[in-house]
Amino acid sequence: MKKFLVPVDFSTPSESAAEYAIEMTKDIPDAEIILYHVYKNVFFSALKDSDKESKKTATDAELKIIKDFLKNSPNQKITIESDEGSFIDNISKYVFFNHVDMVIMGINGSSRMANVNIGNDTLNMIVNINIPIMIIPPDVKFRKINNVLFASDFKDVARKTPFDSLKKVLDLFKPKLNILNVDSEHFVELSESYKIEKEEMESKLKNYNPEFSFLRAYDFLESIITFAETREIDAIITVPKKQGFVNQLFKIYTRKLALATHVPIVAISM
Repeated sequence: MKKFLVPVDFSTPSESAAEYAIEMTKDIPDAEIILYHVYKNVFFSALKDSDKESKKTATDAELKIIKDFLKNSPNQKITIESDEGSFIDNISKYVFFNHVDMVIMGINGSSRMANVNIGNDTLNMIVNINIPIMIIPPDVKFRKINNVLFASDFKDVARKTPFDSLKKVLDLFKPKLNILNVDSEHFVELSESYKIEKEEMESKLKNYNPEFSFLRAYDFLESIITFAETREIDAIITVPKKQGFVNQLFKIYTRKLALATHVPIVAISM
């Protein structure tokens, strides 16, 4: 059984992510979609146990409304879960102990939701959870994922590319794989170092028949956006970096990509 966790804070983006998850997994045998809500300690630390139980009951009732609204197919199972605690800690533990395959979550135009946001909590979750996390931009309706774009810097490919995680995503959707590198140093022919890295990437992903593109450009973000539009890309796969400054760049680029391309971003970690 494949398990997909959808954090729900009862905002429109999170509910849209739940709808997307249902559509995306309809052709996946024995898929389970878990609608999961975390309420923060600060709001309920002074409550009695009976009051906390009432809060959980009320929260589960709200989750059930969303569950009943979703139109799942016979091969899909929808479950609801709610817990008090820290968003990142709770999600991390749930993913680990319940063997979740992917987290699917929403993002809105202002980047902030009631409990979930693409700025801090989501970014920290992405770099701390070693399973794919799919970010659904606002107003995006599901379309079959036939074409995916994997953006790579082609630096130390063998050591810095999470091939196992990448293959799991590709095996899930079975799409056409486009691998893109953007660099201002590209000219008519690839340098020897890029050829070596390309051969390594090709060897690791030979079963997926990747198509490689190398663009000479200075604007990394604009190049990916243009490529995604012209090639009708259905999802963009990125690898977050865990160093401080690069971590912040990842946050900026991921947010801009999600809002500019209007296609899901799948973050995979080592």
